[in-house]
Amino acid sequence: MGPVEIQTVLGDITSAHVDAIVNAANSTLLGGGGVDGAIHAAAGPALLAECRELRRTVLPAGLPVGDAVATGPGRLPCRWVIHTVGPNRHAGQTDRALLARCFTSPLDVAAKIGAANVAFPAVSAGVYGWDVHEVARVALAATRAWDGAHPGHGVDVVQFVLFSAGALAAFQDTASPRSA
Repeated sequence: MGPVEIQTVLGDITSAHVDAIVNAANSTLLGGGGVDGAIHAAAGPALLAECRELRRTVLPAGLPVGDAVATGPGRLPCRWVIHTVGPNRHAGQTDRALLARCFTSPLDVAAKIGAANVAFPAVSAGVYGWDVHEVARVALAATRAWDGAHPGHGVDVVQFVLFSAGALAAFQDTASPRSA
């Protein structure tokens, strides 16, 4: 098995045909704005019901920043939704290592559940205030480091699905060999 293939695409993560999509969730897991709201809206009530059950049982205080948990997809075309909570720069959460965990923790979950291809948004680059170029650097470095540290993990493709041309350019510039 070779290194994980990293792809950057412009698109809507809710329509990604992959095994798992990563939701840039808030700690409540009960939906919100941005990517989280779009995923919950597209997935329908089954996703919200499963998230409520997680809160009732194993995550009564919510999902901590940097952690990840998988649910079913509801009406989405993937097999799983992996929820992660990004650090909120506006709330003083500026640790790049915590942001990196928002990419490595979902990859740990993906490997555990057997997701060979995973789609990520630019976690924390929206309302949580992180610069998209910084998110791109952290996300790509974390993904590559995770790949190198977990031989035989079973994740073949990591796709960064970006909603805007600016975010796509930031990830493409960071992913190019000249910036590696």
